[in-house]
Amino acid sequence: MKTHYTFAPLNIGRWLTWGLFALVLAVAPLLFGSGLAMTVLSQMGIAIIACLSYNMLLGQGGMLSFGHAVYTGLGSFLAIHALNNIGNGSLPLPVSLVPLVGALAGVGFAVLFGYVTTRKSGTTFAMITLGLGELVFALSLMIPEFFGGEGGVSGNRVTGKAVMGITFGPQIQVYYLIAVYTFVAVGAMFAFTRTPLGRMLNAVRDNPERVEFVGYDTQKVRYFAFIIAGFFAGLSGGLAALNFEIVTAEVVGAARSGAYLLFTFLGGATFFFGPIIGGILMVLAFVLLSEFTQAWLLYLGLIFLFMVMYAPGGIASLIMMNLRVAAFGKLRQLWVSYLALAVTALILLVGAAAMIEMVYHLQLSTTLGSELRFAGIPLDAKGLDSWFGAAFVTLTGLGLFEVTRRHFLREWSEIQEYIEKEIKRREAL
Repeated sequence: MKTHYTFAPLNIGRWLTWGLFALVLAVAPLLFGSGLAMTVLSQMGIAIIACLSYNMLLGQGGMLSFGHAVYTGLGSFLAIHALNNIGNGSLPLPVSLVPLVGALAGVGFAVLFGYVTTRKSGTTFAMITLGLGELVFALSLMIPEFFGGEGGVSGNRVTGKAVMGITFGPQIQVYYLIAVYTFVAVGAMFAFTRTPLGRMLNAVRDNPERVEFVGYDTQKVRYFAFIIAGFFAGLSGGLAALNFEIVTAEVVGAARSGAYLLFTFLGGATFFFGPIIGGILMVLAFVLLSEFTQAWLLYLGLIFLFMVMYAPGGIASLIMMNLRVAAFGKLRQLWVSYLALAVTALILLVGAAAMIEMVYHLQLSTTLGSELRFAGIPLDAKGLDSWFGAAFVTLTGLGLFEVTRRHFLREWSEIQEYIEKEIKRREAL
């Protein structure tokens, strides 16, 4: 009896997507070659891995964790200690493999803590992760021998023997190491979504009772997924230790866990590429936005509130909805509305930001006087004219935005009705 083997056709779109992703990682430092750009690009790779690992819990498994920084942070600490041991000759390991030490640390702590946290789901799971996060943060201040106290633990990545002239002294060498790890990690996490365990994790998220009914243990599914997420979280932490050459207690704090949650949600937890967008936004916010204004955390909070109200699926959901409209040839009808929304939102933002900056100037910069410049415009934080002008611009922008938004919603509803009718027509053929 002759056996015939058949192969699935090549997914050209997927190959192009991954090829483009690899090309972007390879070419990015050539297009943005400054020191700041190298730092930002390196941190983006680290943040992408961290947010994707968090989304394995939140988006794919429905597990809201408030302590994901435990695994990225402890991975960083183990990695920096491994780097120091390489430096003093007690650990015969190439520097390029130090991030894997962080990954193994993430796995170890996920095995330990995950056995407790994944026994429950929903709100109980979230509260347990929050408690474990606070416990680890408290221990980081109580055990200075390991965590380094307030000063943290520092290291030197330019150690050991150079391999092919690579010493990891120049930032571009570190970037390409991070880029390789990022590409492999993103590919591995995407592959996980296509495995039986990844599919079962989605089922546990959507209907755990039915999963139990067909004979699967939902706790074990969550536990195994938690361990895999811990691996990639620790890998992200190991790369961060190698990049910054210092690790402090802040990396296991609640603020870091909150950042992973915030930006994974903003990027779009329901789509695989959403956390990639979230990781990029996280670096832009922490590195660039914080340099422009003292009120950057307030702006982040307002953006998060806006997204929850108008786009709960995150930026990725907005992209996918517009791609659906474009597939039916209706996107060109919306460009005027999109332009109007952008202009009115910008007017609203300028007015509101002017008032925010004046409030912060009065509270934090009183020694510099009452005058300040915002977007090239001179303002007087104690002057009535500045406040009246900013309030007028804000209210005008708000009114115009609301009128434009309602008009856009009517257009959007008509297009969606057309798409639904077109889908039914095609199915009837």
